[in-house]
Amino acid sequence: MTRSLFVPALLASSLLAAAPAFAQQKVVPAQSEISFTSHQMGVPVDGKFRTWDAQISFDPKKPEAGKVSFSIDTGSATFGVPETDAEVPKAPWFNAAKFPKATFQSTAIKATGKGQYAVSGQLTVKGASQAVVVPVTLKQTGATTVATGTFAIKRLDFKIGEGEWADTSTVANNVEVHFKLAVTGVGAL
Repeated sequence: MTRSLFVPALLASSLLAAAPAFAQQKVVPAQSEISFTSHQMGVPVDGKFRTWDAQISFDPKKPEAGKVSFSIDTGSATFGVPETDAEVPKAPWFNAAKFPKATFQSTAIKATGKGQYAVSGQLTVKGASQAVVVPVTLKQTGATTVATGTFAIKRLDFKIGEGEWADTSTVANNVEVHFKLAVTGVGAL
């Protein structure tokens, strides 16, 4: 049961890769989070990444010129359970010794509505890369813009949960990545 919580960690790394788009801004870590949800024997299991970095360059008036990149420390995935947290960095899950970072690099940003964007890019986890499209919603309050979104990945596409953990009857293949990023320096939407 503890091992099956590792799938959420995979989701989290995807989530990190799927982060939102803004312009030469700074992320406010204390108000931001990258989390994930997997299902173990049908029960949702939540986790998050403690250590990640984002580089964002985004002008709401020219979203197509924006760029977003994320780097997440795969060994920083946490479920809040010490036994599980000790397993996540191991080879069957993130193999953090060999693949210490998961990354996302945007290839296109497209406005899809007022404050709504589709951020396309390449997500790389554990040496495996996949094209993903991340829906992002931006809302502004004062000088802070909050980007939120959720997207799904298949953990086995990224070799998360190898060996006995490749059986999806215990840990589901689908993982949802959730993000909330507070950013300063974004122009008016």
